[in-house]
Amino acid sequence: MTFDLEPGTITGFLGPNGAGKSTTLRLLLGLVRPTSGDALVFGRRYAGLDQPARRVGAVLEASDFDPGRSGRNHLRALALAIDIDFGRVEEVLDIVDLGDAAHRRVKTYSLGMRQRLGLAGALLGDPELLLLDEPANGLDPEGVHWLRGLLRQFAKQGRTVLISSHVLAEVAQVVDAVLIIDRGRLVASREMTELTGGDRSLEDLYLELTAKERV
Repeated sequence: MTFDLEPGTITGFLGPNGAGKSTTLRLLLGLVRPTSGDALVFGRRYAGLDQPARRVGAVLEASDFDPGRSGRNHLRALALAIDIDFGRVEEVLDIVDLGDAAHRRVKTYSLGMRQRLGLAGALLGDPELLLLDEPANGLDPEGVHWLRGLLRQFAKQGRTVLISSHVLAEVAQVVDAVLIIDRGRLVASREMTELTGGDRSLEDLYLELTAKERV
């Protein structure tokens, strides 16, 4: 599988359960090793990047927190690990609208609040690329609207977003392009402009390709 992500764009990463979406993100971040080939981001392995947290931010799990820590302390621990000033912690808390809840222990957070906290951690290094696995999971409609605006503003700054999601209708509202995979293989790469105004929707394309692959 090889694909390019253009600066200033949001790309949806789609596929059935077990297609390899989360595994691909983990490969890109060096959390698992490929059995063959190389998983490269910015042309290098993640571990080989200079200050990788300042290049790539990621949210793969909404439960990867110490439940006894406050949201603020969780972010400060991350900031220490990547040599980020604590002032940036307060900035990202404001960005994800968790400032008023930052003193509370994470175990009291709803799933949507944990999603916001994970996103705050991904933004700590002010990265060029965001890798997000189901970022809208647990968010209410207002939260989904907020996330859409945040990602669009991020992309307008010339940065890049890759979103893995099952919610095709939501993806169609925010992305500029889609990648569709099945059984670990890329089966489609499309600009959203190719799917607007025609007879087929994103859902039609997705179902046609993934069903065809399973015949």
